[in-house]
Amino acid sequence: MADQFDLECRNVGKNFDRFVAVDNVSLTIPKGSFFSILGPSGCGKTTLLRMLAGFQEPTSGDILIKGKSVLGVPPNRRPVNMVFQHLALFPMMNVADNVAYGLRRRGVDKATINRKVAETLARVGLPDSGPKQISQLSGGQKQRIAIARCLVLEPAVLLLDEPLGALDLKLREHMKVELKQLQHEIGTTFVYITHDQSEALVMSDQVAVMNAGKFEQVGTPQDLYYNPQTAFVASFVGESNRWRGTVGETTGDYVAINLDKGGVILADKAAHASLPTGQDVEIFVRPEAIAIGRSDAAPDPVPGNNSLTGTVENVLFNGAASSVQIRETATGHEMSVALPQTGAFANLRAGDVINLAWHASQTRCFAGVLPSGIEGGQS
Repeated sequence: MADQFDLECRNVGKNFDRFVAVDNVSLTIPKGSFFSILGPSGCGKTTLLRMLAGFQEPTSGDILIKGKSVLGVPPNRRPVNMVFQHLALFPMMNVADNVAYGLRRRGVDKATINRKVAETLARVGLPDSGPKQISQLSGGQKQRIAIARCLVLEPAVLLLDEPLGALDLKLREHMKVELKQLQHEIGTTFVYITHDQSEALVMSDQVAVMNAGKFEQVGTPQDLYYNPQTAFVASFVGESNRWRGTVGETTGDYVAINLDKGGVILADKAAHASLPTGQDVEIFVRPEAIAIGRSDAAPDPVPGNNSLTGTVENVLFNGAASSVQIRETATGHEMSVALPQTGAFANLRAGDVINLAWHASQTRCFAGVLPSGIEGGQS
C-alpha cells in the first residue's frame, strides 16, 4: 500500500515547551494529487509544513515520503521542495540561472543543467523566458518560475506555503486556475497551505481543515462544503447563517430545534440522531439553500419545510449574484440569502417583505457552542 502514497503522517505532534502546535495528526496523500491544508492563522498548518520539509523535527510520530521515514533527514536530502509565500527568487540572476540554482548546488554538469532548465521552463509554460531578468516578469510568471526552480530537482512532493498571498485579487483568482492546471499536467504531488477557503476549494482534490493543531475533517471540497462533520468546518468553509438553539421534540422524520431567541427550525431526524433532546447546538444553513417568495403568496405546504417571513435590510450587489440581508419578522434573527440577479426578485430593495423557505435536510446542527469570531476564509 505504501507505494500508493507520496506522503504519510502517522500521529505527528509538535510541542514548543508546553504549547502543542500540532496534536497527533495523521494523513495519507495519494500520488499525483493536489492536497490542501486549510485553517486560520495559528492553527499549526505552517508548523506541519515545516516538519514535512525538514526544517523542524516532530516531537512524536513519523513522516514517510514514498514509503520511507524521513525522520532525521535534513531538508536538502529529502525528496521534497518548497515554494515560499514571497517566492525568494534571486533578483540578480536571470530566469535560467534561478531555475538552475539547485542543480548547480548539486554539482550537475552544464549540459544536463541546460537541458533540464529548458525542459522545466517548457513544462510551466515559459519556454523562452530563460534570458529574462526577474524584474521583467509579471506576478504570475514569477510564481511559475518559483515552481520551476523546485520542479527541476524532480521532488516527489512540492510544498507550497500560501504562495498566492502576496498577489492582488484578480491575479490570485487567475493563478488558482493556473496552479490547478499546472499540477494536473505535470503530475507532481502538491501539498498546499492556505487560510483562504476559496483557494482550497477551487484547486484541491482533498482538503484537511485544521484547527488548534488538529484535523477537524479531511475530505473532498464537496464533502467539506455539503457535509461538514463539525461546527468549526461548517463555519469556516463557506458562508452560513448561524444560530444557537436546543434540540426539541421529534415528529416523524424531523426534529425541532428551539432557537435561543425564540422560534423553531426543523432539521432532518436521521442526520441528527446522535443529538439528545435538550442538547445545546450550533445551527447552520447555507445562504443559497434558502428560497424566497412574495409576501402576499402563501408558501407551498411542503413537509419538512421551514417557512419564515422577513424584511430586506440590505442588498449587497456582487455582479451575477447578490447577498440579501434579511431580518426575520417574528424573532428579529438576521439572515443572509444568496440571490442570482435574474428573475422576479432581481430588484429587491430595503424594506421589501418576503417569505423565506428551506427544507429540513438543509439544516445542519452540531453539539456544543462554537466560540464567536470563527469566520469562513476570505478570498
